[in-house]
Amino acid sequence: MATDPDRRVLVGTAAACAVAAATGAFSDNVHAQAPRVKGPPVYLGMDQTALDAAYDQAVYAPNARDVQGRMRRLSAEARKRLGEPQRFAYGPTDIEKLDVYPARQKHAPIQIFIHGGAWRSGLAEEHADAAELFHHAGAVYVVPDFTPVQDAADSLRTMAEQVRRSIAWVYKNAERIGGDVNRICLSGHSSGAHLAGVALITDWRREHGIPDDFIKAALLCSGMYDLKGPRLSARSSYVKFDDAMEDALSALRHLDKIRTPLLLVYGTLETPEFQRQTREFSAALKQAGKPAELVVAEDFNHFEIRETFANPFDIVGRAALAQMKLSIN
Repeated sequence: MATDPDRRVLVGTAAACAVAAATGAFSDNVHAQAPRVKGPPVYLGMDQTALDAAYDQAVYAPNARDVQGRMRRLSAEARKRLGEPQRFAYGPTDIEKLDVYPARQKHAPIQIFIHGGAWRSGLAEEHADAAELFHHAGAVYVVPDFTPVQDAADSLRTMAEQVRRSIAWVYKNAERIGGDVNRICLSGHSSGAHLAGVALITDWRREHGIPDDFIKAALLCSGMYDLKGPRLSARSSYVKFDDAMEDALSALRHLDKIRTPLLLVYGTLETPEFQRQTREFSAALKQAGKPAELVVAEDFNHFEIRETFANPFDIVGRAALAQMKLSIN
């Protein structure tokens, strides 16, 4: 049985080989039979293999399963310490419910977190790890559930609409859950950051009868803000993209609708496309005169950066509290 150092070497080498195979570039330290023959370019100079890898976190994060397992365990432990969350329905179907972890006092600021999972997986209960951070900082923490794409006729429209309705429910029920309707913040990670970005371009007054500017700040981590790349990648094998959906659910194409100050975060060990998407969204927002800040987390991959959301002294947790003007006492 391999020791832990041996395992790290093996996993690291496997990851390097996977990345090299996808991109066609091998380092001097990775021995391979031959460089991969690059196919015709599909998107931004990438061939199909490289593009598919750029939207597949497993290729760039060999420890994904370990980190995700740790977050699930920490979430279960947090629920034991805080107690199970209050569970409210925001819609008619069974999945349309959200978890609420109340603050210690009334009229508290509210943090709504939209979880990721490649649009295919994830549950609100698996993201309770950050509940303690916000509870002890004096905030209400809310995590909605929504229908995975494979259960929604392979369309992202259902998920986007459910996320919007869950956010609108929080606004309309802020007092009921002990929150302050004037201090609602939004966050999301990965495909959850994509869905949160879509929420930010919503015509709230027309669609839900609530103020357009009620989301006071948003933190989007490791997301996708234009769907052209994902549509051309292997993600199209389980998402039925079309022109209308690609445009409507690409926040980058609707900057004029964004009214919320944004903090965008990505890690330097993420896939090249997730890094590019965040950089370009940040640059476009600034060029459009929108308040936006970019944070680059050195040496974090896609799953490691999400884990810091639960830590008040690490990249995302610290940023979320600062954005809400809160701190751990």
